[in-house]
Amino acid sequence: MKPMVVGVVGCGNISAIYLKNMTTVFSPWLTVKGGSDLIAERSANRAREFGFKQMTNDELFSDPEIELVVNLTNPQSHYEVCRLALENGKHVYVEKPLSVELEQGRALQKLAQQKGLMLGGAPDTFLGAGLQTCRKIIDDGLIGTPIAATAAMTCHGHESWHPDPEFYYKIGGGPMFDMGPYYITALCSLIGPVKKVSGMTRITFPTRTITSQPKSGQIIDVEVPTHVQGLLQFENGALATLITSFDVWGAHLPNIEIYGTLGTLRVPDPNNFDGEPLLKVGTGDWQAMPLTHEYSQNSRGLGVREMAIAAREGRLARNDGQLTGHVLEVMHAIHTAAREGREVAITPCTRPEALPPKA
Repeated sequence: MKPMVVGVVGCGNISAIYLKNMTTVFSPWLTVKGGSDLIAERSANRAREFGFKQMTNDELFSDPEIELVVNLTNPQSHYEVCRLALENGKHVYVEKPLSVELEQGRALQKLAQQKGLMLGGAPDTFLGAGLQTCRKIIDDGLIGTPIAATAAMTCHGHESWHPDPEFYYKIGGGPMFDMGPYYITALCSLIGPVKKVSGMTRITFPTRTITSQPKSGQIIDVEVPTHVQGLLQFENGALATLITSFDVWGAHLPNIEIYGTLGTLRVPDPNNFDGEPLLKVGTGDWQAMPLTHEYSQNSRGLGVREMAIAAREGRLARNDGQLTGHVLEVMHAIHTAAREGREVAITPCTRPEALPPKA
């Protein structure tokens, strides 16, 4: 196929792995023409490093050759950058989450549909070897019918290592919106769409002290729940317990376990592309399962490749806006359920198709 011409908006830390992969591993499908950033030095450095043209946002959006915009800005900017790209006739891939506000996410979905453009985004880890191997195990019936799951992301926050951690404790941040997309997307791929949720939340520490450089000693006022527990019911009847927390010093919880009528599957970390799935059937022993799919390395940008191929083939991408919007709705619904003390129904979506195993 003809490579899709890409422009990148946001040339910060995460852009390095995207650009490395898009200009090497995924170069048969993608051509990076330009990149922009509000801090010109960042885009200039990335342009030199990866051999593309430094642009302003306006130049990038108006360039007729650029077909797809990869939005790697901070979450507060996701909506506006996506909107401008779509208004200028570009397909859009956006880092997680789709947007901060649920209504903004829905507005982007509607705009993309009106324009006949593709909208999708991160995380794309569910397309990697580890999670696609787990998908095949489930689809092959090795654990029977999934009936329940446990998913947990626990740590004590990012202020001890991140150079600018304040965002994680402000609106749009918190453990659910930071890490929840990896876990919920994986569960939707492995089990199916979510039907309804309930939840509870808390703020354990009202302030956080940064101990990383260069802002060591700065006090952060916490504005969002930092321990979030959700109960999810899927369309197929399966139930899942989801924990995301910045309040836990240590735990032995599984990243994800899926319990079926015939056995149990322990799923690798959904933040990664690799990992070793572990399978236990009936009373048998745990056994490590070999990876059946490609892309076990850090393959961020795999979702951009998926969107480019889907656009050329005239089909929906596996990581399209329907899925990313569904995940955004689930995250908001867990917070709403906790705040209002009720169950919240979720708009249905289509379970993404599995990728074929490697040859």
